[in-house]
Amino acid sequence: MKKKCKIGDKVPKFKIPLSDGSSLDSKDIKDKKYILYFYPKDNTPGCTTEAKDFSNKIKQFKKLNTEIIGVSKDSIETHNKFIDKQELKILLASDESGKVLEKFGVWVEKNMYGRKYMGIQRSTFLINEKSKIEYIWEKVKVKGHVEDIINKIKSS
Repeated sequence: MKKKCKIGDKVPKFKIPLSDGSSLDSKDIKDKKYILYFYPKDNTPGCTTEAKDFSNKIKQFKKLNTEIIGVSKDSIETHNKFIDKQELKILLASDESGKVLEKFGVWVEKNMYGRKYMGIQRSTFLINEKSKIEYIWEKVKVKGHVEDIINKIKSS
């Protein structure tokens, strides 16, 4: 079992492909804040609501010098279909191997109806301009989550 990231930790090293054809390298996380939000799957009810909530507040995040990136195991192709279908204004990252999920400690054993399986724990990481984890939201409830993040950034 990998060590979970904690507040104050330097962001783990990673490079991950983004939906716009570029990639995000952890060494480039500087000079602005980043929200990395990890979610289970494109085109599912909670994940769609969360992505749309982030998209609807994108101007506020830009004013706060904060980039939003959603991360799941879905492929770039699936992400782009999701972005087009839902008219999203955020970038999505594809971690098909699950390596980044493991580094952040969000690939966990889940239990549904008595069945155990591995999956993504919906989590959000606020990373500051010095590549340090400033805040972590675990086991996220979607309703009101984006507003909580905005308030946290404003108070930091």
